[in-house]
Amino acid sequence: MSMSKLFSSFFLCFMFVLFVLDPANAQGLKVGFYAKTCPEAEFIVKKVITQTMSVAPSLAGPLLRMHFHDCFVRGCDGSVLLNSSTKQAEKDAVPNLSLRGFQIIDNVKSALEKACPGVVSCADIVALVARDVVAASKGPSWEVETGRRDGRISNLIEALLNLIPPFANITILKNDFLQKGLSVKDLVVLSGGHTIGTSHCSSFTNRLYNFTGKGIVGDADPTLDPNYVLRLNSRCKPNDVNTLVEMDPGSFKTFDEDYYTLVAKRRGLFQSDSALLNDPETKAYVKLQASTHGSTFFKDFGVSMVNMGRIGVLRGNAGEIRKQCSRVN
Repeated sequence: MSMSKLFSSFFLCFMFVLFVLDPANAQGLKVGFYAKTCPEAEFIVKKVITQTMSVAPSLAGPLLRMHFHDCFVRGCDGSVLLNSSTKQAEKDAVPNLSLRGFQIIDNVKSALEKACPGVVSCADIVALVARDVVAASKGPSWEVETGRRDGRISNLIEALLNLIPPFANITILKNDFLQKGLSVKDLVVLSGGHTIGTSHCSSFTNRLYNFTGKGIVGDADPTLDPNYVLRLNSRCKPNDVNTLVEMDPGSFKTFDEDYYTLVAKRRGLFQSDSALLNDPETKAYVKLQASTHGSTFFKDFGVSMVNMGRIGVLRGNAGEIRKQCSRVN
């Protein structure tokens, strides 16, 4: 084989690997997707979010969580935003009833429609908003790949089947992330999103009362720090479904590494938080971020958010670009 043919064969193989096997190119996503069609898109999103966070910083957690809940059901297609007249959409599923901030997504969409009608998808808005609320909470910023299209289907049952419950053990967590194409490292890194926001007592009171089901007084989850149990008992009584508790006490409005310090001290609020100590890889990461030797969490979080943002995206002629995020065109 001549050198020119050998080089051509190598080049074609290289291009195949670069453009076909690389997840971002395979899905058609790229940073700056709207550079020509709506060059001010990301600036417009950031402007709305900056205004929102100045008056309602507590929305950062729910808006970040919205991106998680969107991507884990049917992929990152904005289906979590759709309304259903019969209350059968994803947002009507029990795990999504506590989501807030839908009006903020609508505000961003309205601003974008004024500047660039029919161009920016609602799925991309959710991804960009997630990045901007984290940055506005003194957390990291990262380059968001865009180019997603919006889905037309939103199903309550699919949400129930795909969203990871707060009582998940490490086996369930690892399997569910693997099924979405995410790694064990993505699991432990993205769990750090619990550093901002609050939770209803009903998501964890099973850890405080009658944990073994034997009706014993003081029957709490033994993996929880007893002192933390007492503090939670003072906030949450059995069957309390209304009270909100900080997921990262003391800094729940600030995106930082404190989540890992709490988990390392057996003060993770959910069973799924505590479960990170039951696997060598996730435990090692928790210990590393909780140490005083410098954290890699901010950098890692941006990488894992990009990975999650690639789940099941719609491209080409699939889906649509919604005019309103809460309903199909």
